[in-house]
Amino acid sequence: MEIIGVTACISGVAHTYMAAEALEKICKKAGYKVTVETQGALGSENQLDEAQIASADVAVIISDINIEGAERFEHCRVVRCTISQFLRSTDQVMLAITKVRQAPRGAEVKI
Repeated sequence: MEIIGVTACISGVAHTYMAAEALEKICKKAGYKVTVETQGALGSENQLDEAQIASADVAVIISDINIEGAERFEHCRVVRCTISQFLRSTDQVMLAITKVRQAPRGAEVKI
């Protein structure tokens, strides 16, 4: 499975990168290919391109704020949660990723 993600917190410092690292770790452990864009104090890093978004099975938006370029994910299967929810309940997020993969494109799960 191919997962893309975007992480962003209010201050754009530690939690943005902690969430990105945790998402990469749990996806790799599950055997999923993962690419994560961070939107932090330094701006967007590792920005996802159209091809990555189009080929992804699921997009995971882990954010405490509105992300830049949210419209890019309108045709994706999306799992959304806050950073604190994600860091406390990575198992719940992984379950949501597995379930939403069966849904049609454009489906969204909020945790």
